[in-house]
Amino acid sequence: MSRAVDDDLWSAVGDPTRRRLLDLLLADGGGTATTLSDRLPVTRQAVAKHLGVLDRVGLVHSAPSGRERRYEIDGRQLARAVSQLSSVSAAWDARLDRIKTIAETIQRSRKN
Repeated sequence: MSRAVDDDLWSAVGDPTRRRLLDLLLADGGGTATTLSDRLPVTRQAVAKHLGVLDRVGLVHSAPSGRERRYEIDGRQLARAVSQLSSVSAAWDARLDRIKTIAETIQRSRKN
């Protein structure tokens, strides 16, 4: 791979609630912990903690909005994450192709 994989980034995205938050933020263009928690089966406090994790790895950024903070996706960091995922995917495709070739070679040699 040409780029190092950011373990903290992928650890943050590994949680299903955080992935759902990213989906909601992408679809809505942003939101607060309160508006997002209304659409998830978790408390506002849990959403705020998940948003904090996403903020620490740079996938979202926030700004004050009344008594709360409004969160939005950081497009550059999301693009970096997509690029990393594409790189990892390509590496695994190559590995799986090599495994397939080896398995086919073994299978052919057993037939002969």
